Amino acid sequence: MARTAHIVRETSESHIDLELNLDGTGQTDIDTSVPFYNHMMNALGKHSLIDLKIHAHGDTDIDVHHTVEDTAIVFGEALKQALGDKRGIRRFADATVPLDEALAKAVVDISGRPYVVCTGEPEGFEYCMMGGHFTGSLVRHVMESIALHAGICLHMQVLAGRDPHHIAEAEFKALARALRFAIEPDPRIEGLIPSTKGSL
Repeated sequence: MARTAHIVRETSESHIDLELNLDGTGQTDIDTSVPFYNHMMNALGKHSLIDLKIHAHGDTDIDVHHTVEDTAIVFGEALKQALGDKRGIRRFADATVPLDEALAKAVVDISGRPYVVCTGEPEGFEYCMMGGHFTGSLVRHVMESIALHAGICLHMQVLAGRDPHHIAEAEFKALARALRFAIEPDPRIEGLIPSTKGSL
């Protein structure tokens, strides 16, 4: 069966139309109306090999927070929907990704039990403005929103970094690579759910 999802979310604050294919090649078509976020979500799709189409807009005249958060929520929901019962996936994965002086590590468990630990972002990173609209605090908020709505345990650790753009991008790419391997079918357990409980 195709591991795909298409979700439309409409609120008074934002409109999100998102499609994904977990078994893609990393093709992306991203327009969130927040340029730096476009860059991050494009990297997420490209390096996870998830085909990802996002058209989103919202009350960015007030703040980009609502549009960014709602896009992350819908991505998490779509990821969960496309994974189905998670039969045959590898489930656990980690990835450590450098970007010049920055280094980030993501560890994921597609467990059905959402949990997030983010550590290592340098002091003041949350106040940094990237692309004129996107604050460093939104990076962690995106990670939390994706994990909580996808049912993923995520540990994200920034191991090194100075430039805020590099730190944020390394985090998104680390998540992408970890997801790529965690959602990948494992031929040794074809048709089985990777849990002693029998369900995830």
